[in-house]
Amino acid sequence: MRHVWPPGGPPGELDRAALAGVYAYPAELPRPFVRVNFVASADGAVHVDGLSAGLDAPGDRPVFGLLRELADVVLAGAGTVRAEGYRGARTSPELRARRRGRGQAEVPPVAVVTASADLDPDAALFTDTAVPPMVLTTAASAGPARSRLGDLAEVVAVGDTDVTPAAVLAALAERGLHRVLCEGGPALFGSFAAAGLVDELCLSLAPQLAGAGPGRILEGPAAGAGGVARMRLASVLAHDDGLLLRYRTPRGDAAAPPPGVDPLSGTT
Repeated sequence: MRHVWPPGGPPGELDRAALAGVYAYPAELPRPFVRVNFVASADGAVHVDGLSAGLDAPGDRPVFGLLRELADVVLAGAGTVRAEGYRGARTSPELRARRRGRGQAEVPPVAVVTASADLDPDAALFTDTAVPPMVLTTAASAGPARSRLGDLAEVVAVGDTDVTPAAVLAALAERGLHRVLCEGGPALFGSFAAAGLVDELCLSLAPQLAGAGPGRILEGPAAGAGGVARMRLASVLAHDDGLLLRYRTPRGDAAAPPPGVDPLSGTT
């Protein structure tokens, strides 16, 4: 995997440490920093036959693992969790040691956003994990979910009748989970974008054409004037025929201005 953009970044082929430097979260985080990660085909499809695994983006798997390693929490909607057969984040003695060195918990929990909390306690999310997942749900659904899931998960009521992005981030912040990796799906990404709560988008571009039918990485209206949310290209990596793109939103740049930019005025 090699660095392409910006100029002056790490030269040539990147080892694991250099790659971690590219994707490092800002050092100081007074609030949750939301990084969204998706893979898409060259013609914009977010899945093939209903699964993102149908998209083959060279370099995506190691970056996917690294993004999870760097995160405090992995956030996903219930539909994605069910469709993709989610389980807990993978770990190893080396991964645990690196996370301890950064002052993080040894394994990031998966946090599921769901109004209904309709999750199968026999699913791999609960049975194949090093740490219990979090279930972020409504007050009405929390009680039945606690009875059904027991000690398999931490069930958190974050709203009376709805689960909003702001309430989700507030619950994560209360637990010291500031490095947020959102893995979708498109509806969850859309809700965070519409609320103006996305800091960064990591997009792995698969060199394939999916054809008509599959949806895009975002569902719902985009944030910003005219329905268009502007982003800044922060880095580009290339691996074989795949591209790994990283974009920052104005919100993300406010949290961590790019080099040479005044954090107050936004000018160089």
